[in-house]
Amino acid sequence: MRRVADLPLWIGTARDARDIRGVLDAGIEAIVDLAMDEPPVQPTRELVYLRFPIVDNEGNPRWLLRMAMEAVAGLLRDGVPTLIACSAGASRSPAVAAVALARWKGIPPDDGLRMIGRGDVSVSLWRELCGLS
Repeated sequence: MRRVADLPLWIGTARDARDIRGVLDAGIEAIVDLAMDEPPVQPTRELVYLRFPIVDNEGNPRWLLRMAMEAVAGLLRDGVPTLIACSAGASRSPAVAAVALARWKGIPPDDGLRMIGRGDVSVSLWRELCGLS
């Protein structure tokens, strides 16, 4: 699990999201779970848990991608410490975080991806997400 700059945003894996003690110790208040291929997290009552089961390529419903992106953008806008998690934390999490960050800051998605940093984002998923605006 890694924090993105000085933002209230962390990128992580499904394993990170299931480490509730680590999540709470980091001060995270919301988990956004994007991993269709992982079992849902069993959060404690004080954590907000949003699950948007998407796949790491094309074929995701537009409405589901839009809801994930808008939820994360809203959490960022309100300053809610948020963990975005997928299986490996390398594609879905940084991709959704980047478009949400771009929406929140009013910048192009590619600039949002540069702010997020490392990742191995699926080209087809990235195209789908960038096509939402």
